[in-house]
Amino acid sequence: MKLKWNWGWALTLVFIAFATHISILVYKCTQEKFDLVSSDYYDEELKYQDKIDGMKNAKQLTPVQVVQTGNEVSVQLPKELDGHSLTGQIWLYCPANAANDYKAPLQVNNEGVMLIDKKKLADANYTAKITWEAGNTQYYNEQAITIAK
Repeated sequence: MKLKWNWGWALTLVFIAFATHISILVYKCTQEKFDLVSSDYYDEELKYQDKIDGMKNAKQLTPVQVVQTGNEVSVQLPKELDGHSLTGQIWLYCPANAANDYKAPLQVNNEGVMLIDKKKLADANYTAKITWEAGNTQYYNEQAITIAK
């Protein structure tokens, strides 16, 4: 018996190819990893006014500088705060992979500089989110930085 080629066979093959392609796409989508910006984003959203006030306070000072120097990332806080007791946190947020994020308490020297070893960071794009407090005034600054070793 000889099979005859007709439109029915062609439509069946197209449908099978389409279904296979969709199945592969669905499988790949289920294997993709999605990191949220924050696991407690609702609580952070309620505190967003603090960030707005902190940015407004930070704009009244000289700009924060986040630069790469050799094997380190240097964070220079405004000179107006030299000699003040500072508390805060730095968060190097990596949007591509939450495993690359780096959080640390703010520890500056007498010149208002904090150094971060680049060995603790991956080659990636980061957003440096710096929160600090001097006296009773809160400050906040965000800057983009690309780490390249």
